[in-house]
Amino acid sequence: MATVLVTGGLGASGRWVVDRLADEHAVVVVDREHPGLGVDPAPNVSFRAADLAERGEALDVVGAVDPDAVIHWAAIPVAGTHPEGRVFETNALAAHNVLTAAGRADAPVVQASSDGAYGFFFADPTPLPDELPVTEAHPLRPEDPYGLSKVAAEETAAAVARRDGVPAVSVRPSWIQYPGAYACREAEYVEELAAGAGNFWSYVDARDVADLVAVAVDDLLGDDPAVDPGRHEAVNCVAADNALGRPLLDLLRERYGGVPDECAVAEGDDRGAYAVAKAEALFGWEPDHSWREAAEADVAEPTLFDA
Repeated sequence: MATVLVTGGLGASGRWVVDRLADEHAVVVVDREHPGLGVDPAPNVSFRAADLAERGEALDVVGAVDPDAVIHWAAIPVAGTHPEGRVFETNALAAHNVLTAAGRADAPVVQASSDGAYGFFFADPTPLPDELPVTEAHPLRPEDPYGLSKVAAEETAAAVARRDGVPAVSVRPSWIQYPGAYACREAEYVEELAAGAGNFWSYVDARDVADLVAVAVDDLLGDDPAVDPGRHEAVNCVAADNALGRPLLDLLRERYGGVPDECAVAEGDDRGAYAVAKAEALFGWEPDHSWREAAEADVAEPTLFDA
């Protein structure tokens, strides 16, 4: 059983990642706060506390665990909730510290990036993409501190991979939704086209995110990984359909007055705006969940410990 260190594992999406990985691995969750010495962890789960934006703490905790793989999922997850400088500094420093420690430990890396790295959502006005669907090769043009921090994290992963000879994968989820609590299906989102226009009405189920992380980790730990040591790859992680269930090109014309010149999306297709073919090619991953069944699904949230 491999030891996998997961930062940010107590967060909203991080707990789904931990729950999925704990089926097959010994998972060490590193978060800013420890749940307490009196808790009873779930099987194959243990906890450490560290401020990962502090270099010494990050190097210390990763060195002490000596993991077989590192999942870096800790971050301030969105712009607008904290001062801009804190968002960028926290996310960029934590990524640099954790990934540097992973490289020194010779541990493959999977980290949380975001579709925010492309720079659509927080730009004013929102630009149309250069292409549809948006592939991982699309230029990254963020203007906000969150998107900038994710670009910095991806470049850090690439640098660590080159320097230390470990494979690294950056997962770019769109807006993560949770079974039975799909914010992208609430009335104010569905009835107001502008609400989801910044990322072209894209979303992804937390279970699909966790599945992509799990298959990527298993691949990197395998004998013949799709991502070779020394390489970094970014992969989109997005649902197959858009959150409104309407043809994507109709939505873009209604909101933005047109579509990109480079467009491979068919008329009438209610697909999402992002391509996921790269994740399928590398790891055999495809999104399984749609708002059509998941928005009202009765699925228990992962419980990582009992008090």
